[in-house]
Amino acid sequence: MNDNQINLINKNILIYGLGKSGLSCFNFLKKDNFCILFDDNKKNIPAKLRKQLISINKLLNLNFDFIVLSPGIDIKKCKISKYLSKNRSKIISELDIFEISFPDTIKITVTGTNGKSTTSKLLYDVLKANKIDARLTGNIGYPLLKETKIKKNTVFIIEASSYQLEYSKFFKSKYSVILNIHPDHLERHGTFKNYAEAKFKIIKSQNKNNFAFIEDNNLLNRLIIKNKIKAKVIKIDYSKYKNYLRQLVNIYFNNPSNKKNFCFALAIAKILKLNLKSVLGVANKFKGLDFRQQIIHKTKKLLIINDSKSTSFSSTIPLLESYENIYWILGGLAKKGDRFKLQKKYFSNITSYIYGRDRNFFIKSLPKEIPKYSASTLTNILKNLKNKIKKDKNKKVILFSPSAASFDQFKNFEERGRFFNKNIKIILKNY
Repeated sequence: MNDNQINLINKNILIYGLGKSGLSCFNFLKKDNFCILFDDNKKNIPAKLRKQLISINKLLNLNFDFIVLSPGIDIKKCKISKYLSKNRSKIISELDIFEISFPDTIKITVTGTNGKSTTSKLLYDVLKANKIDARLTGNIGYPLLKETKIKKNTVFIIEASSYQLEYSKFFKSKYSVILNIHPDHLERHGTFKNYAEAKFKIIKSQNKNNFAFIEDNNLLNRLIIKNKIKAKVIKIDYSKYKNYLRQLVNIYFNNPSNKKNFCFALAIAKILKLNLKSVLGVANKFKGLDFRQQIIHKTKKLLIINDSKSTSFSSTIPLLESYENIYWILGGLAKKGDRFKLQKKYFSNITSYIYGRDRNFFIKSLPKEIPKYSASTLTNILKNLKNKIKKDKNKKVILFSPSAASFDQFKNFEERGRFFNKNIKIILKNY
C-alpha cells in the first residue's frame, strides 16, 4: 500500500491505549472516523470516555481498517496479543497519522539510546533563536497531533523512541538523527539487534533528498551498508568542533554525552544554513530539562544533580567520568541485559548508595572497588547519606542517576525526580 494513497476519512479505527498519545490520536481522528476505544486498565481512562470503551469479547468480532497502538503497549504481553498478531498489518502509530495528515511538513526526528530529550530541546531553542516556527513534540511529552496552526515553513522536532518507531509503517523524516546506540529496552525488543533495527527504521525510510546524522560507530556503519541507505549520511566527527567546544562555558555541558549532543546540533544547524555562533550562544544559556542531568544545587563545596531520567548504566557513565568525589544514588528496576562499563581509573571517585527492588543486581554489577551502601527505599538512602556527607569537608557531588526504571516505587521518572528534589532538602539544611 502506497502511503500517498492513504487517507484517514470514514475509517473504522481501533485505538488501543489511552495515555497522552492515544488520547491525542482519538481527539484528532474522531471527527472524520468511527473510533473504538480499548485499554487494558479502565482506571487509566478519563471518566467521560469510559462509556465508549469496548469489551474484549465484542472487539474480537470486529474488523478495523487501522489499529492505532500506543507505544507503551507490548504486543506480546497485552490482553489481545493474538488478535494484534493476526492483524499486525493494520497497526499504525501516532507518527504515521501525522505523516499521512501532514506529509509535506519539515521534520527533524531525533532518536538514540541517550540524550534524545536534551538534543531535541537544544535544537528547538536554536531554531527559535533563528526566528523559525519550531514545534517540540513526540516522546518528550508533547503529542504531535495536538499541534495547531501548522504552516508550510513550520519545523517539527520530534523525539522518537524505539517503541514509537517499532510500530510505525509510513512515517518519514527529512532529517533523521541517531545519537548513539546501547543495549536498552531488551525486555520489550528481545535482542539488541531488534532494538537497533527499530531505531534504524527512521533512516531506512529516507530518500536521496534527505539527511541522516549518526554517531560514527561500527554498528550504525554496518546498518548503513546493509540497507543501502539512500539518504545523505553525515557521520559526526567531534574533532571538527573543538573550537566551539572550547567556547562552551555552561556547566551543563561538562560531560562527554552533552558535548556530543552539542556537536550534533552544530552539524544539523550547518545543513540548515544557520549561523553556528547562534548554536553556541543558545548552548551557553541552555538550562536543560527537568530530571535530565539537572543541576539543582551548586556551591563551592557541593553540587547536586538530579538525573532521574536515567534508566540504564550507559546514560549515567558520562556523569561518572566527569566529576570527582561522587556520592552516587542509584536503583529501582534493572534493565534486562544492562552492563556496567566504566574505566577502572574512575572507581576511586565513587561511593554508591543503592536502593529499590533490584538492589542486589546493582550490588553485584558494580566492581568491588566501589564502596556500596544499600537500603530498601530512597528515603532511607537519603537519611543514610545525610550522616555520611556531614563528615566530608571536601568538594563533593551528589549524583541521583538511578540507572534503572522507576516503577518499583514511583509512577514514572518525573515522580521519582520530584520526590528526590523534595527530600534532598534534609541534606541542604546543612549548606
